[in-house]
Amino acid sequence: MFEFHPSKVATVKNDVLSGLTVALALVPEAVAFAFVAGVEPLVGLYAAFMVGLITACIGGRPGMISGATGALAVVMVTLVADHGVEYLFATVVLMGFLQILAGVLKLGKFIRMVPHPVMLGFVNGLAIVIFLAQLSQFGVAGEPGWLNGTFMEGSIVDVAWLEGDQLYMLLGLVTITMMIIHFLPKLTTAVPSSLVAIVAVTLLVFGLDLNTRVVGDVASIKGGLPTFHIPSVPFSFETFWIILPYSIILAAIGLIESLLTLRLVDEITESRGRGNKECIGQGVANTVTGMFGGMGGCAMIGQSMINVNSGGRGRLSGITAALSLLLFILVGSALIEKIPLAALIGVMFIVVIGTFEWSSFRILRKVPRSDALILITVSGVTVATDLAVAVVVGVIVSALVFAWDHAKHIRIESKEDHKGSTVYAVTGPLFFGSVTSFLEHFDPSTDNDDVVIDFARSRVADHSGLEAIDTLAERYVNAGKTLHLVHLSAECRKLLKKAGNMVEVNVIEDPKYFVAEDALA
Repeated sequence: MFEFHPSKVATVKNDVLSGLTVALALVPEAVAFAFVAGVEPLVGLYAAFMVGLITACIGGRPGMISGATGALAVVMVTLVADHGVEYLFATVVLMGFLQILAGVLKLGKFIRMVPHPVMLGFVNGLAIVIFLAQLSQFGVAGEPGWLNGTFMEGSIVDVAWLEGDQLYMLLGLVTITMMIIHFLPKLTTAVPSSLVAIVAVTLLVFGLDLNTRVVGDVASIKGGLPTFHIPSVPFSFETFWIILPYSIILAAIGLIESLLTLRLVDEITESRGRGNKECIGQGVANTVTGMFGGMGGCAMIGQSMINVNSGGRGRLSGITAALSLLLFILVGSALIEKIPLAALIGVMFIVVIGTFEWSSFRILRKVPRSDALILITVSGVTVATDLAVAVVVGVIVSALVFAWDHAKHIRIESKEDHKGSTVYAVTGPLFFGSVTSFLEHFDPSTDNDDVVIDFARSRVADHSGLEAIDTLAERYVNAGKTLHLVHLSAECRKLLKKAGNMVEVNVIEDPKYFVAEDALA
């Protein structure tokens, strides 16, 4: 006899229903991103199916949805335009290998270096990007700013917007969708409110014979099974050097977006995904996708939020979404193409509202100005360029702020001991940000003939610190003074030894001052 536990049955039901909801939202997104990249719609749909299925099975974050994304598509468009789609497939394969290598080398842990203000900026920036992408559906197809019925990024000012009854119809259907999603959970959570909203609005449109744009107006999603296909490119170093830069950029963007989305889902579900395993899962997925005619992909924050908010927390939700998408392509295209775009716009608007960290407005005046600046900067760069650039900018600005703050923390106190030596006690790290202040505290011309610098409460952090010590030693030697470095940390002595001839520190070894032999050059 089989024993069914209610909790397990409920979990399976939630995963299946939420996966189906996600699959419906994946269709227009995958088609739109395929157009942005300059490839056929099925290339985007195949990527959404294969990347979504493989990462759901072997990735490091159950419940996270992956597929074709706009962050990758905007990088691919130049490659496709200059060299053709076959080079794109080869690039995606190499991109996958690089991501697998990142996972094997356990580089996923470096996502911890992303500060919280950068994380908030990433979330807010992506919410704005998702919102702007939905605004494209409020334009008139065929007018400037549109290509094959799909809005092209960067041309929002050129779009001819809907007017009159068409605009009011679209706004009304979007509002109904959002109201169902918002209020239905207050009555029942038996089924995902997003799925109910999509079905209800679709029935309303066809029941009342309303004239509004549907998925089929964007593109046909009918197709067959993806087939194995080795990219038709010359296997030469010339080809390798063409695709390598794109592969590195795509691999970096894909991993950054996936790992940041993983962290976001971790916070919502109060669980912990495995970053390095996710790197390998994304890599395997993209390698396979490139061999089956897909455009590659990574984690999708919008669809991941739909899935999690609809109750999908397990791997079954991602598997269901991918398999449902394949069924849509094979046998259900006629039905899916009849879904009003207004219903999917409404779902994504709810995602935007739920994704944006509205609390960031409240905390802007409570956090340090540097953190507020980083949050706003990352949000703006995410909207203006792409996620990878925004995160890199955010991390660099955070590092510079950290360096500036800690450069102020170095303190140097001087006194004369009972032997007549000038003793300097250094407190704080010696690194590139503090070396100028460090050197300003010493005056070889006025110090006694015997000088001691005590590093008991300091450490040398980088090569700039080593050079500062070398410069200071040279000054005292030129002044005819004797310099002792005492209480150097083991790390500092190791740095000095490793530097070798790069740093010619000239100090006097004196056991009474505990000067390490390997600190001498």
